[in-house]
Amino acid sequence: MEIVYKILFYVSGFIIIWAMIGYPLSLKLLGKLFNRRKETKDYNYQPTVTVMVVAHNEEKVIQEKLENIIQLNYPKGKIEFLVSSDNSTDKTNEIVKSFIEKNADFNIRLYEVEARKGKTNAQNEAHKTVTTEYLVMTDANSIMDKNAVKELMASFTSENIAYVTGRLSFINQHSSDVSNAESSYWDADLMTRNIESKIQTITAGNGAIYACRTKDYYDFDPIECHDSAMPTLYAIQGKRAIANHDAIAYEKAGEVIDDEFGRKVRMNRIILKYILPDIRLLNVFKYRWFTYFYFGHRTCRYMLWISHLFLFVTSALLVTDSLFYIIALIGQFLFYLFGFIKKVTNSNNKYLTLIYYYCVTILAQWVGVYRILTGKAKPFWEKAESTR
Repeated sequence: MEIVYKILFYVSGFIIIWAMIGYPLSLKLLGKLFNRRKETKDYNYQPTVTVMVVAHNEEKVIQEKLENIIQLNYPKGKIEFLVSSDNSTDKTNEIVKSFIEKNADFNIRLYEVEARKGKTNAQNEAHKTVTTEYLVMTDANSIMDKNAVKELMASFTSENIAYVTGRLSFINQHSSDVSNAESSYWDADLMTRNIESKIQTITAGNGAIYACRTKDYYDFDPIECHDSAMPTLYAIQGKRAIANHDAIAYEKAGEVIDDEFGRKVRMNRIILKYILPDIRLLNVFKYRWFTYFYFGHRTCRYMLWISHLFLFVTSALLVTDSLFYIIALIGQFLFYLFGFIKKVTNSNNKYLTLIYYYCVTILAQWVGVYRILTGKAKPFWEKAESTR
């Protein structure tokens, strides 16, 4: 059994190190090699667009969101606005209807979903009422830069570009150690997506701001989310999903750990499937760089929860074999201890905060897996109040 323990130890260690250190470093190297490659933009390309906002009980932010989107810098005759209300039970629908009446010169519609089944279902239903060439999706609590739609459309320079994601920028990075940790993580992820986009195609987008052709829209299972499902689908179809980080949306990051933990749990509601969503992705000869990107950026990250468990257990089982395994076990124990110290002391030390944030991320994966296995994973969730 010792050989089995060692295999599990080294495979688990590789997955963790590659996901968090190896892959990002390899992307930086690739970024230098492909540095001269730039995405072209055509600002004269201004097709008809529907900006869709999905909302469930967003009475706190929906008025500001509506005022934001009608000020977008895009030809008025070519842009429509659609609010898909996911069975809202507060004043969201009333606010939207009132806004429509007061702004009759804009093409604004409200689609009311009868049964709450989550954001993806609300998008699926509302999409069937869209007649424009393109769809721009944005969240109710995200404020779009006035040129965001113009930037997104300018990136659709060829038929094989099926999806464009913008850049989410957090406006409260320094409000708390939690929002600061999330912002730091997100900045690193944006760099990764930018390089993936230049080379071939990204592995995930962002729900705050992205666009696709209406004809390319696909009705995903409501348990799935467009952030991860759309880029993967298009890659399998031989199309590209790219990033245009000049298309910006502003949002608040979670300022308390409970909000951020809840957000990460819902992100992992289908984590087991996304470890390898389609076996065809293993065909590196067909999917080229996307196979490499997906393994490093998605598969390895989606396996962190089980990799950390195997690494700790096998370290303990091999502790009498050599000093190396003793050091590995002690190192892991200290790592988790530092996270616990941050939890109980609420220290502002940035290193303890990053360790704690990482541990919370792994715990959220475990909760996501538990909910999947127990049938408790749901396509909808309670919003993070500190992001409103």
